[in-house]
Amino acid sequence: MSSARSTAAAAVVLLASVSVGLSACSDPGANAAGNKDASPTPSATVSGKVFNLTPQQDRFPVTADPAAAALVPDAVKADGKLAVAVSPFAAPLAVYANDDKTPVGNEVDIAFAVAEKLGLKAEVVPTTWENWPLGVASGKYEAVISNVTVTEERKEKFDFASYRSDKLGFYAKSDSSISSIEKPADVAGKKIIVGSGTNQESILLAWDAENKKNGLAPVQFQYYDDDSASSLALQSGRADLTLGPNATAAYKAAKNGQTKLVGLLDGGWPLKANIAVGTKKGNGFAKAAQAALNDLIKDGTYGKILDRWGLKEEGIPASELNPPGLPKK
Repeated sequence: MSSARSTAAAAVVLLASVSVGLSACSDPGANAAGNKDASPTPSATVSGKVFNLTPQQDRFPVTADPAAAALVPDAVKADGKLAVAVSPFAAPLAVYANDDKTPVGNEVDIAFAVAEKLGLKAEVVPTTWENWPLGVASGKYEAVISNVTVTEERKEKFDFASYRSDKLGFYAKSDSSISSIEKPADVAGKKIIVGSGTNQESILLAWDAENKKNGLAPVQFQYYDDDSASSLALQSGRADLTLGPNATAAYKAAKNGQTKLVGLLDGGWPLKANIAVGTKKGNGFAKAAQAALNDLIKDGTYGKILDRWGLKEEGIPASELNPPGLPKK
């Protein structure tokens, strides 16, 4: 989704340069730094499923849609390939397989499915988070599928076709008595781990301010630079909750069974935030990507891909072309 750092601050996933604002699910690598789970093992059991982290992915078959394919600009279809930038640094979004060179994950599966739906061959290109904006703008990559949150500032330079909701998750120790976080009052007095300078911190600060205004106990903010220290604090009881990008937290929770999801909220709270395929502004490819995504949603392949990687809660009913983005800061 991954605590998200702004690209201006040179962090990875939750939100890139071209003005990101600190949105919750943008740079997959931002949460992966210092996260021991970022290095994949041959397979990982998540929610009772075995995630295939080998190079042999056995992806769901996709049938090309002639109507969607007809929308692909000639310049993109010329070589029959679709060059897609991904940042393989955070499971289950995108990571390197156990051969240490093949990108796999939800974003990779989406890239292959969109390309095949458009009658093209996916060419997935690993890149660091901060490099995709220049790569897409220059035409080096025809798309980026890397947990990019739509912002109004980014829309000035790129076109987008949404494919997932940007969600933040509250997670507690698996045997915690905390079962539900839905509103500001639910976090009053809680000891909560959150990333400094992130969108999720901004949201939690707003909730805390409302609670104080209403005479409720303040949140006790906790900050850690590394995932191991954060996990130890939660498991030892020094912290009650963590708040961060849901995708990576859900993967970790299901993998080790030590934490549980107790609350979801939009990454742009109180606004909805969209994760989208990013394309060069005005070249027409975003419309083709939107058509491909909607066909994948309609035929059920999209839902299977999200379920495969434990991201069902972040699914959308339809892809939108250049949906409302998070406002400029």
